[in-house]
Amino acid sequence: MGAEAAAVAGRTVVVFGAYGHTGRFVVEELIARGFVPLLSGRDAVRLKAMAVEYDVEARPASVDDPASLDRALAGAAAVINSAGPFATTAAPVIEAALRAQIPYLDVAAEIEANADTFAHFADRARAAGVPVVPAMAFYGGLGDLLTTAAMGEWTAADEAHVAYGLNSWHPTPGTRIAGEVSRGRRDGRRVRFSGGRLEYRDDAAPVLEWVFPEPLGARQVIGEFTMADVVTVPSHLPIPEVRTYMTVEAARDLSAPETPAPVAADGDEAGRSAQTFLVDVVVRSGGAERRAVARGQDIYAVTAPLVVEAAERVLTGRTRVGAGVVSAGEMFDAADFLRALAGQVTVELP
Repeated sequence: MGAEAAAVAGRTVVVFGAYGHTGRFVVEELIARGFVPLLSGRDAVRLKAMAVEYDVEARPASVDDPASLDRALAGAAAVINSAGPFATTAAPVIEAALRAQIPYLDVAAEIEANADTFAHFADRARAAGVPVVPAMAFYGGLGDLLTTAAMGEWTAADEAHVAYGLNSWHPTPGTRIAGEVSRGRRDGRRVRFSGGRLEYRDDAAPVLEWVFPEPLGARQVIGEFTMADVVTVPSHLPIPEVRTYMTVEAARDLSAPETPAPVAADGDEAGRSAQTFLVDVVVRSGGAERRAVARGQDIYAVTAPLVVEAAERVLTGRTRVGAGVVSAGEMFDAADFLRALAGQVTVELP
């Protein structure tokens, strides 16, 4: 392989599920950063149309056809999985990444799928020398980075609270399908992380008041509206109580079957919706409290710079852990990573 071809290969990243709502944002972020995206997924027709649109290569593949995944990943430097439900796609694509000996990252928000990744692949990925970074997205990744940055030099804490202040939530079809899969896996029960473990409960989640930083201020939230942070944060931080919260308005949007999918806001050249978010993280240890805050627009669009920044850091060796299943907060310098997102996310750290 010549020097030019090797350089291209080193910047080639497979995006599995490239034609999905989040996948398109990921592809565009890769191109903007000088990577060469290679489009993959099971729908050959949609892949071909998208490949023509972006003038890149497409390689159809299916999670129930390992050989097709191997062909899709051949010669690539890394793979980003943006195809849910991740309960179905994560394991086969990780298996293919291990065979190809390339880093794997995904944007999974499903609690059970992320827990499965840690449980089933930690030892194998470490032994293979392959980094696997799950939940490198708005849910799971951003909260973990904020919690880790808020901890600072603390090595442990009593509790961590991640409050999501979304002004609305227009879920994608993929989000709805993933939610149905998760509810099915937990028999309709809700889940929380307490006493150092996941608890499945049949009672209703509490409705509480959370005082967000301005401009949101005091808002009604669904307490124990549990997201992937309850997997990523405890994977490397000894915090026995990790709670997540969601503004009532956003939770209501998500649960309503008539809520439409997100659409680009008028005049937004990046194709982002008008949705805004404020993520408020509070970590407590003894009588001390620390806070980290992130603000931005469109939870699906912001996932792209999160996962692509992570891929770039993995490929350039700017990591704290070389291999294994590792969450964002453990893999990267959290504060430095968050500062690198300037322009897409406004961050306030302690």
